[in-house]
This record gives sequence, structure tokens and C-alpha cells, in this order.
Amino acid sequence: MGRKKVEIKRIENKSSRQVTFSKRRNGLIEKARQLSILCESSIAVLVVSGSGKLYKSASGDKILQKKLGIICHTRSY
Repeated sequence: MGRKKVEIKRIENKSSRQVTFSKRRNGLIEKARQLSILCESSIAVLVVSGSGKLYKSASGDKILQKKLGIICHTRSY
């Protein structure tokens, strides 16, 4: 038995949208952490909210610092 297909559309209620974003962000970060453990690999996740706030998670902080340094130097914000 499969899951019911979910229609993808913008959530109009701002507080509901923020709660959904937070739950999905945490789920994504947890999946990345599990993949990192299962595959013995380094994984970094960057998520930017609708308000522009940056959320980051990495299995190795040195990897994230190195990659963020490259991104920040190649792009001017």
C-alpha cells in the first residue's frame, strides 16, 4: 500500500508554511546524516528560508568550512 499523492502548491498561511518548512528542513538534515553514516561519506546541506536565513549542517565541519569559503569567495552577495 503506497502513500496518497500530495498536491504541491504554496501554503498561503504564513505560520503553517513556516512550520512545514521547519519540519521538512529537519527531515532533510536527518536523512543526510543517515546517508553520511551508512555510506561513510561527508555530506553538507545548505537550506535558505524564504526570509533569506541560512541553515547548514555537515557531517564534517572542515568540509563545510572549505566549501563555504569557496562559495563565498566566488559569489558576491
